[in-house]
Amino acid sequence: MVICTVPLQPPPIPKNLNNHNSLCLSLADDLLRRGRLSLAQQVIQRIIAHSPTVSDAISAVDFAAGRGMELGVGIYGAFVRRLIELGQSKLAYAVYCDNVIAKGIDLDSGIINSMVICLVKLGKLEDAGIFFYNLIGSGSVPCQAACNALFREFCMQEMFLEAFDCLVSISKAKIRLRMRCYNVLIDGLCYKGQVGEAMKVFDIMRERTGFLPTLHNYKSLFYGLCKRGWVVEAESVCGEMEEHGFFLDKVMYTSLMNVYLKDKKINKAMMVFLRMLKMGCDPDTFTYTALIQGIFKMGHFDKGWMLYNQMNESRMLPDAVTYHILISNYCKAGKVICATMLLNNMACCNLVPSVHSYTALMAALYKDNRFTEVDEVYKSMLNCGVIPDHVLFLILMKNSLTGNELQLSLLMLQDILKHGCGLDPSLLSGSTNVNPMINLEQEIELLLEKIIRSNLNLANVAFGIYITALCERGKIDGALLCLRKMIDVGCSPLPFTFNSLFKCIRQDGHLESFEPLIDIMQEWGIVPDLATYLIMVNEYCKWKDLTSAFHVLDQMEERGLKPSVAIYDSIISCLSKEKRMFEAETLFRRMHEAGVDLDATVYTTMINGYFKNGQALEAHQLFEKMIKNDVQPSSHTYTALISGLVKSNMTGKGCRYLDRMLGDGFVPNAVLHTSLIYHFLRKGEFEFAFRLVDLMDSSQIELDVIFYIALVSGLCRNIVGIKKRCKINRTSETKKAREMLLQLLHQRKFVPRETILRFPADSSEHIKCFALELMHRIKRTKFMPNLYLYNSIIFGFCWADRIEDAYNDFELMQKEGICPNEVTFTILIGAYSRAGQINRAIELFNVMNADGYRPDKVTYNTLLRGLCKAGRELNALSLVSAMHKRGSS
Repeated sequence: MVICTVPLQPPPIPKNLNNHNSLCLSLADDLLRRGRLSLAQQVIQRIIAHSPTVSDAISAVDFAAGRGMELGVGIYGAFVRRLIELGQSKLAYAVYCDNVIAKGIDLDSGIINSMVICLVKLGKLEDAGIFFYNLIGSGSVPCQAACNALFREFCMQEMFLEAFDCLVSISKAKIRLRMRCYNVLIDGLCYKGQVGEAMKVFDIMRERTGFLPTLHNYKSLFYGLCKRGWVVEAESVCGEMEEHGFFLDKVMYTSLMNVYLKDKKINKAMMVFLRMLKMGCDPDTFTYTALIQGIFKMGHFDKGWMLYNQMNESRMLPDAVTYHILISNYCKAGKVICATMLLNNMACCNLVPSVHSYTALMAALYKDNRFTEVDEVYKSMLNCGVIPDHVLFLILMKNSLTGNELQLSLLMLQDILKHGCGLDPSLLSGSTNVNPMINLEQEIELLLEKIIRSNLNLANVAFGIYITALCERGKIDGALLCLRKMIDVGCSPLPFTFNSLFKCIRQDGHLESFEPLIDIMQEWGIVPDLATYLIMVNEYCKWKDLTSAFHVLDQMEERGLKPSVAIYDSIISCLSKEKRMFEAETLFRRMHEAGVDLDATVYTTMINGYFKNGQALEAHQLFEKMIKNDVQPSSHTYTALISGLVKSNMTGKGCRYLDRMLGDGFVPNAVLHTSLIYHFLRKGEFEFAFRLVDLMDSSQIELDVIFYIALVSGLCRNIVGIKKRCKINRTSETKKAREMLLQLLHQRKFVPRETILRFPADSSEHIKCFALELMHRIKRTKFMPNLYLYNSIIFGFCWADRIEDAYNDFELMQKEGICPNEVTFTILIGAYSRAGQINRAIELFNVMNADGYRPDKVTYNTLLRGLCKAGRELNALSLVSAMHKRGSS
């Protein structure tokens, strides 16, 4: 028994209490007079716990305090709990802080549970979690109400991983939650891509509740697994569903097929399709369309077309999406007539083609040089009520004359206004400013104003087109002002718009502007897409700034964005060029572990990298690993492997892979021939190289600009090989391998014809004459002017002691709008130095510096040798000093 000292004159019992509470307080008062403190405290706690109002609870506390009763954790716990129940969480928290904590009262599980609920209601989830886990850590069991409150709020805030941790702790405490809680958590985790955790919740639900999963549970988990590409686990869920009497519907079958197709397992996808038919589940248009699209992506055009015919035979009408897939793939295959017929057929089915279908067709027509038909298709598109978009503008812009970008954007905005907004653009012209460019931009601004007032969605497209045109003209400031206006009027820029700005910045060479533009995007709530990051990475790699490229990669992963295979490929390519193959291998593994689908392109990049770094064995092993991983090699992959093996003196092995390449249906192309020709020219084996040239020409393989560059530079740079050819001692095995190489390359059918490139006689003079004849022939061809081709020709003329001809081409290339680079200057400086015209060499070096070119070590060393040869030691010392200052030593 606890003895309590009662005040001489205790305060009266409040009169505003109901009869029951008045009687209870009278009882507590009587117990106190008799010295029964513990029982009096229990009565007070009971009064507080059942108080109908906040004032009743406060009165009970005031009564106890007024009589000197110790307000311990029991009374405060009951008071806090009742305040929370009556909706006074803020007051409850204040009581806890000002009384329980301030007075150092030891907490029990009851008040901790109450505080978990209180903090949840106040939105203090982090603090509520600390209380909750402290309670569990102390060995106490949280109450059902606290568990439900915390778990429910985590789910409401979409903090599903925190909810998952909470559920695991609750399950260990053997507290059962309602079935709905499990449903919500499984759905949420699958939506967020946390499928592994969702599967654990699925197992906990079965263990703790004893209930079988519902169809909704199975579907949520199934779709989550499909989204992550976990096809084995998804199949397992399907099997368990069927065991419990549930059946897959057409959407589930389609999702499963999509996963297999994404993983390039066409046979598995077809097995799912056949299983679907066997189970009596009729596929719909969406199912067929998804399967056709997946098959087309893998390059199986004939199989996709057969499936389309089967779809028609099943009286399943294709929709606009199906037609778009067929049209796009016909266009990619160069079958423009078939694509046009399909586009026309859509009208018979009362289907309107999308702008994407028209865009694919116009791009294919441009590729076939059918320019007049592009205008007809464009007019037909407008007549059908289809509005042009920014992608179509890009296609038209790329195939228009340079400098017409703003004019083209004006015409397209007029079409948007007329066909999208129903307004006549001819009524809007009016400016007669003298400067036609300003007039053009003012007219575009006027069109934009009208489109903004009429339709914000179309304004979004119009702004994107105009900004792209400004960027193409290099007007970055105007593009940024236009972007600001776009935001101010309430439009949401597409990532495409920002990508145009990134490309413009890239062309100006201001790479430091990338990050501020990313910050602007984030300020406006726009998330950079994969194309944005690819532009950044490509540019950083171009300038060999791998630190910045890796920083972009890390940024993407921090933001939860999965880098594309193209982004990884760009960095791997740069690493291999920098002879950092160990880091390239590490990144390749990182890419694989991140779940990125490895394609033939990235394998080819790695194989090329291995060969460039003298690791032929590793290249060969990687190719075999590629085959083992069911990645179909492309013609580029075979070309890289065969060329690399031949260059590594493994011609026999190269022939075996050439035979496999032919068996896979690939024909040796110009790239493979050119690579091999250049290799044998470099080795000074001119006769065998020209046998390959003859074979290439006779096989009617088009001799492109790259071939001529390789041939000229191979001849000119390796003339010394002629003197060494007689010393080359080939074994019979080597000769046999080379003859086999020629025979395999000869597999292509051709019509015999007289060769146009005959092997020159066995002397330097004959080679020189042939090279000069070849260069003159190149100049008569219709090749587009090319920096590398000009460098090759200039080098050839210099090597043939025709420096004036070389300099004439140096001037001609600039007249044709092609800027020379450091290599061009170095070739001419070297030629003038060797010819004893050191003053001309110095003059070119000064021009190079004045025009903003940065001489590299090769340029400095070339001029330095010329100065020393000319006996100008003082000038040479001065040049060495300049080299040290510029850090080129």
